Amino acid sequence: MTQPVLTFTDRGIYCPAGDFYIDPWRPVPRALITHGHADHARPGSERYMATHAALPVMRHRLGDIVAEGIAYNEARQIGSARVSFHPAGHLAGSAQIRVEVGGEVWVVSGDYKTTDDGFCEPFEPVRCHSFITECTFGLPVFKWQPQAEVAQEINDWWRACVAEGKTALLGAYSLGKAQRLLSLLDPIGPILTHGAVEATNEILRAQGYTLPDTTHVTPDLDVKALKGALVVAPPSALGSQWARRFTAPSAGFASGWMALRGIRRRRGMDRGFVLSDHADWPGLQEAIKTTGAETIYATHGYTEIFARWLTDQGYDAHVLKTEYGSEEEDAA
Repeated sequence: MTQPVLTFTDRGIYCPAGDFYIDPWRPVPRALITHGHADHARPGSERYMATHAALPVMRHRLGDIVAEGIAYNEARQIGSARVSFHPAGHLAGSAQIRVEVGGEVWVVSGDYKTTDDGFCEPFEPVRCHSFITECTFGLPVFKWQPQAEVAQEINDWWRACVAEGKTALLGAYSLGKAQRLLSLLDPIGPILTHGAVEATNEILRAQGYTLPDTTHVTPDLDVKALKGALVVAPPSALGSQWARRFTAPSAGFASGWMALRGIRRRRGMDRGFVLSDHADWPGLQEAIKTTGAETIYATHGYTEIFARWLTDQGYDAHVLKTEYGSEEEDAA
């Protein structure tokens, strides 16, 4: 019996023909990484490979790693496997990983969204026989509104905060969501950033990504002198002592989970903005259809429900249990 292109182990997704793992959750000899979020890029492996755009943030987060960069759409031979990385549209440098062995092609999506946000490299569908897809938002209730409308909501909220003498505090994860939000802001007032966000900003600016001017909130910064500011910080910082230095703070949070009112209430935010770097229900369907794959593995999300729906549509669908989460949980 022919060995499958990819197998599923207690350390992660493994390719026997190339002797490597994709986004392993345990240390391994060789790890191919889709993107730099903490649930996909973990410390301890001997060697890493990722896109050139993903590596700087990975090195910042993981420390002194042995890592090799690869360009999008560049093919590499690893053992008997032919490997290439293709844009996933999730965040700067994120990739889907295509693995071909003996003419059979599998694609591991990592995390992805199919709409172009104007900041990171847009999603490119990759034809394959088997597709491993995330389904973080794999329910019909999740359907994102156009990005321009969300941007208008955020900027209107900021203007209202300024008019009321409040400081707008916007919760956003430091890698990916924060930079996307920064790219959507109008020049209403000064933009301040938490250290975790600013560290990532500096890395991406050095790579040539365009971001507006921001001011790092340091202990000696007189934030009260910066009238009409908007502050971008990790969600964990919004209710902390760090946030209490700002005048009349009003907290907002941008996440796909804000589509669920119960979660919005539990977060205790003044405003919730529905904006995600994952595919919504239509996006998942679109991505899977364009791959041409007959076999689909659903992972991290509403896997059981989504796999049943795929089966009803005629796919050979399976649930793949992994230890991935989502950027919605990546509070670093």
